[in-house]
Amino acid sequence: MTKIGSAFLPVHNPAAAATWYHETFGLTVESADTWSAVLADEAGRRLTLLGPASGIQAQPGLPWATHNLVVEDLDSAYARLQAVVTSGIDGDPAVCRFFTMPDPDGNTLLVCDR
Repeated sequence: MTKIGSAFLPVHNPAAAATWYHETFGLTVESADTWSAVLADEAGRRLTLLGPASGIQAQPGLPWATHNLVVEDLDSAYARLQAVVTSGIDGDPAVCRFFTMPDPDGNTLLVCDR
């Protein structure tokens, strides 16, 4: 069986970005330094934030979502984040509802209900 180990996202400052993801989405910061930051959810799924010192070739500000963030209450998350949300709530309630927003580095995030 194959498992996905981590999603990767380029950022300018891994430690600062990790703090934002923790404060905004409640992700646990497992590690953070000038090269990268590793965040985890309650199930242990990881998001790795890669800074310029890591050697990543991609620049922050990705116009597409590299991963999705699943929240328990999409409507509450939308209301709380509405100042930075770049779309309305979209999707099919029977399948998946979602909205998009940028992180502080300009990367597009996809926030979903499942």
